[in-house]
Amino acid sequence: MADAAISATIQVALETVISLAADRVSLVLGFGEELERLRHTAETIRGILADADRKMHIAGVKNWLEQLEGELFKAEDVLDELNYENLRREVKYRNQLKKKVCFFFSYFNTIGSRSRLASKIRDINMNLERINRQANDVGLVFRFQIEAALPAATGATTSRQTDSILVPNVVGRVDDESKIVDMLLRPSEKVLSVIPITGSGGLGKTTLAKSIYNNPKIDGHFGQKIWVCVAKEQIKIMELFKLILVQLTGEEVKVDDRNVIVKNIGEKLKGQRYFLVLDDVWDHDQGLWNDYFNTLMGLNETKGSWCLLTTRSKPVADVVSTHLKMNSGPYFLGKLSRDECWSIIKGKVMSAGEEVPEELEALKKQILGRCDGLPLAASLIGGLLLNNRREKWHSIVQESLLNECQSEIEQILKVSFDHLSPASVKICFAYCSIFPRIQNWNKIY
Repeated sequence: MADAAISATIQVALETVISLAADRVSLVLGFGEELERLRHTAETIRGILADADRKMHIAGVKNWLEQLEGELFKAEDVLDELNYENLRREVKYRNQLKKKVCFFFSYFNTIGSRSRLASKIRDINMNLERINRQANDVGLVFRFQIEAALPAATGATTSRQTDSILVPNVVGRVDDESKIVDMLLRPSEKVLSVIPITGSGGLGKTTLAKSIYNNPKIDGHFGQKIWVCVAKEQIKIMELFKLILVQLTGEEVKVDDRNVIVKNIGEKLKGQRYFLVLDDVWDHDQGLWNDYFNTLMGLNETKGSWCLLTTRSKPVADVVSTHLKMNSGPYFLGKLSRDECWSIIKGKVMSAGEEVPEELEALKKQILGRCDGLPLAASLIGGLLLNNRREKWHSIVQESLLNECQSEIEQILKVSFDHLSPASVKICFAYCSIFPRIQNWNKIY
């Protein structure tokens, strides 16, 4: 999503320049004409930028965007400096009667500074107008869009979150679910056993885990069910214990004492078989998992409890399997068949009983090649086609095939981003992509 980050920074910088230029036109004497010229050029480029978002793959567009980005950052700096000089000038005028001589030299310096800033703004205007003219050379056209102001971030997030709610109409995982449920129901002499489900992103590991978690046979066999979404590259053991206790009590854990927390978990699990799902695990620290599973086994001596763990990482799967001395090893989730992927796409695009549109049938081979057996890819493409007119389907599919260096999921997500609507949502989404994955955001009231 590097292109999205470039686009996001340009969008934010462009809006800032337009806003600053418009605010300063009537407030800064001697600069009105050049600031109005800057604002007008920036607004024109804003309309072109809407088209550039859709054409990142065209030769020359990315370079055009990088040039634009550089000039916009220069414009931001100059406008900030101009604002500072204007405020300083006001203060100097208020103090001129007190220090007339000092004011004379300060005013002389201010004239020189303002002349330098005026020259910078003229240069920026010339460069932006040149960049504006070059847009046509790389195939960009003006698409005027009235965009809402960038919304402030509300809420807080640290990483991907999942829940245990059953996904309806799961395709192609009946056999996998049946095999794993049979394993979970077998009599066991172990206090705790583990099944790591592993495979690449987009295979549907979490979806399969949800189906197993909500299987009626599981409800009848285990006294407690616990769903924990880990979703961190590194996690502390206290976080894991707190997540379990939250699920068992439905209440926030306000204590930080490990002994208190694990005792509370033990009381809730006492005398019962339990089924624990750890979804989206990334941390392969053997010491962490040794400590974690040893503690769980010490809390409850009842035999036959199970932990189902989903991960993309084979080292994670190997670490937990080795510690609990599992003979079966990780469960490797395979890809779907072409027919199963086609079923997902048709389910997204068409209503039940509806004939497959000719436009969709003509693209079948290309679409299934791009899906590569990944249900997430099939779902994303189906949703993208559903939300766009049929005459655009061919171009959308072609866009998803352009960058062979990206994975199927990454490229389809990029195309989905390119076609986001309305524009304000796209800007907000792209702006968020600038921040690191585990960035904490405070809620703004």
